[in-house]
Amino acid sequence: MSDYLYKRVLLKLSGEALMGDGGYGIDPAVTDRLASQIKDLRNDGVEIGVVVGGGNIFRGMAGAAKGMDRAQADYMGMLATIMNALALQDAIERADIPCRVMSAIQMNEVCEPYIRRRAIRHLEKGEVVIFAAGSGNPYFTTDTAASLRACEIGADCLLKATKVDGVYDKDPVKHADAVRFDRITYHEVLVRGLQVMDTTATALCQDNHMPIIVLNIEGDNNIKRALTGEPVGTVVVEED
Repeated sequence: MSDYLYKRVLLKLSGEALMGDGGYGIDPAVTDRLASQIKDLRNDGVEIGVVVGGGNIFRGMAGAAKGMDRAQADYMGMLATIMNALALQDAIERADIPCRVMSAIQMNEVCEPYIRRRAIRHLEKGEVVIFAAGSGNPYFTTDTAASLRACEIGADCLLKATKVDGVYDKDPVKHADAVRFDRITYHEVLVRGLQVMDTTATALCQDNHMPIIVLNIEGDNNIKRALTGEPVGTVVVEED
């Protein structure tokens, strides 16, 4: 444990990260790889909370853009995150790691309701906790839910695992000359409108001094490397 800079972390996974090379749904090979990385961290004494998005199944804003009521579409997106959480729980438990799914929307037959003090107790006992259904409120993204849960459980940092290897000054998919930052401040992210997390999520981390590490989920042990201080991805912090 002494090699790690952070004892308790909140891992934010996009729903798209669970698709693998597919265009929809959940790739079991991806959840198994994630479970293996999470197992290594947990066995090293790191306490791990997870928030997973639902964009591989349904994205609320996409539904709203096509004419759906925004709140209705967002609730559908929350249900998608529960499906992803259960799939990830299955993979983690098959790796012989105790895992709880706690949902902001009560669904007692398949998961626990989210209760902050109970979640912290699970983490203290060495159980992985997956927070599902976002914050339980429409108009808020799972990025914001991840920032909120990270602050609530007293995490030492928020890890955002994506398909991009950090924060760039512009979209690296569209611009070959995009420049990646190794380190950047919350203020600069907000002023420049960089796509780290949505504005609410970034501001919440800034207000609560929560470091954000943005990294590529597909790299070899990138999560562990980032938590031990290796220069993986981009670190978002306060100004010196």
